Amino acid sequence: MLSQIVVQLGSSFWWIILAFIAIGIFKALKPFIKGKVGELAVAVHVKLYLKDPRYILLNDCTLPDEQAGTTQIDHILLSPFGIFVIETKNYTGWIFGGERQKMWTQKIYKKSYKFQNPLHQNYKHMKVLEDVLSDILEPQHLHSVIVFMPESEFKTAMPSNVFRGAAWTDYVKGFQEEVIPAMKLKRIQLRIEKEVLEKSWKTSRMHVENLKQRKGNG
Repeated sequence: MLSQIVVQLGSSFWWIILAFIAIGIFKALKPFIKGKVGELAVAVHVKLYLKDPRYILLNDCTLPDEQAGTTQIDHILLSPFGIFVIETKNYTGWIFGGERQKMWTQKIYKKSYKFQNPLHQNYKHMKVLEDVLSDILEPQHLHSVIVFMPESEFKTAMPSNVFRGAAWTDYVKGFQEEVIPAMKLKRIQLRIEKEVLEKSWKTSRMHVENLKQRKGNG
């Protein structure tokens, strides 16, 4: 009888350990999963609202930068009308921010969280891509776009290139002058695909380590 109780307790103990491990793994992966949901939404927006086959979406592009580090761009939308560098933010709650503010605020109920101004974050992405395409593309044809998910709500006036949900596609469709010929657009695509690092856990870990080093040096 006693041995059966011990066996049952031992079995329960291992289930508890496995449950804690599973919770730990979920917490570790939660930001990654959350980010991927936001990125997937943008890909769906392109299929639904930007049906011109000349729009080409490149996803999750990690590029080497001039500081021997890396920069990770959520999306690069290629088109004859310009190149759109898209940063997605899968945030809920109220969002407060201004174009020149270093940090923006997310408020959920009574709790507030600070995060980097996504316009400043995307500026770095733009400069890296500008360097990659320096001999092909004029900088004025690169456009920054910030996309928050519909679950968020802006509580301050936002810059003209910051959007909730699929509204960003109307902004893109506002560019109607063809400034990049088809052959040049193909060269741009091939150049980016050549420079982008292989999608892998190793690349992701390396990028995270680079971010930690920058924060530590800052």
